[in-house]
Amino acid sequence: MHIHILGICGTFMGGIAALARAAGHRVSGSDRNVYPPMSTQLAALGIELHEGYDTEQLAVRPDLLLVGNVMTRGMPVIEAMLDRGLPYTSGPQWLADEMLRERWVLAVAGTHGKTTTASLIAWILADAGREPGFLIGGVPQNFGVSARLGDTPLFVIEADEYDTAFFDKRAKFVHYHARTLVLNNLEFDHADIYPDLAAIERQFQHLLRTVPGSGRILCHAGDPSLERVLAAGCWTPVERFGATASSADTLWSLRSESQADFSRFQVLHAGESVGEVRWDLVGAHNAANALAALAATHHVGVPLQAAIDALSRFKGVARRMQLVGQAAGISIYDDFAHHPTAITTTLQGLRRHVGAARIIAVLEPRSATMRLGVHRETLAGSLQAADEAWLYAPSDLGWDVRAAVASLGTRAHVAERLEGLLEELLHSLRRGDHVLIMSNGGFGGLHARLLQALAQSPSPEAGEARRAGRS
Repeated sequence: MHIHILGICGTFMGGIAALARAAGHRVSGSDRNVYPPMSTQLAALGIELHEGYDTEQLAVRPDLLLVGNVMTRGMPVIEAMLDRGLPYTSGPQWLADEMLRERWVLAVAGTHGKTTTASLIAWILADAGREPGFLIGGVPQNFGVSARLGDTPLFVIEADEYDTAFFDKRAKFVHYHARTLVLNNLEFDHADIYPDLAAIERQFQHLLRTVPGSGRILCHAGDPSLERVLAAGCWTPVERFGATASSADTLWSLRSESQADFSRFQVLHAGESVGEVRWDLVGAHNAANALAALAATHHVGVPLQAAIDALSRFKGVARRMQLVGQAAGISIYDDFAHHPTAITTTLQGLRRHVGAARIIAVLEPRSATMRLGVHRETLAGSLQAADEAWLYAPSDLGWDVRAAVASLGTRAHVAERLEGLLEELLHSLRRGDHVLIMSNGGFGGLHARLLQALAQSPSPEAGEARRAGRS
């Protein structure tokens, strides 16, 4: 079958393309922005790419069109597809029908931590020889790819609540029919889709209705939104997990006595220690993600000690507090954080890891919710753990970033031009700094440009010299 994917360069639809190709289909696709790394990844799979949403791409007469949620009415290719009566469906629906129908789906839902938790589950299963399939909204570094067909009934999926397609406004995750479901947390996000938190909670209530009674729901303990979702109706056994045993029914918790950064902690099951995790990740949020992964893999029969041991070999996920390079004695990290809660937990994790060293937070408010200014009241608070905060505020942002972070005083810096931000940031850096760059996009290649500029500095003391006006 020839499958043509509209909006192929998003992480989810790109993963769908890889799965379809692995299943033996001829795959092609189009998108408005066709560029590396997704374009090169797809080309390496033998997937033909077309740039733009014009009608000419339909001349190849595909057997089926998969429509990504970036596509809207009014786009030429969509209007032609409808006018000609061509067969089409959404990515999530195709995945459910063609890939997941006979499989045991382990799904990870929630506002934060989905990518890391799904990656952890997939890695534990792979390390245990269970060869799972997976589709994840990031690239687990143990695998080097975001999607894999797998050789067993197990399939791990990052289950987000974004809408399915222009013709199906249900959340994507209701299509997957999870048997093991992780609920990490729930806050207001996707303001371009949902008017308020209650609307998102309703989607999660729909999700719970798809989990069989013989399945398992693993819920982060103490999250008020998740508790409301569960109270609205649940027909599946629930196990709760959390960094601390916040209530008597928290089955999975942890104890971290010797390592404040959570790079080492005891796993507790029903209050009893079942093993110690020693791994490369840091932060309480990642420790909680690990608990969720241990609970999920335990549900499908992976021995706890084997799962705990697998965590020591987990290499992390690209763009999740990833150390991308060091130059002139300065460390540069890349992180996907774009919500105040994620910004807070990421900075706290880095602070526990680096101690008193300076942390420089660099943020691009790029997500739809951020651009709408929904989180401007909590933005400054989320940056409190940073010694300095640099924010990119292009002229078309639509709200006053300077006013939003005014409470940070001289620690906050705002730039309207990326070039200006880079230049001023370079002048402020010192040897020993840790620069955390946060964006859910490419941020204009800031990470590589910053590393290159630092590497070209005449000495490790170049930052001090620049500030003194001597270079």
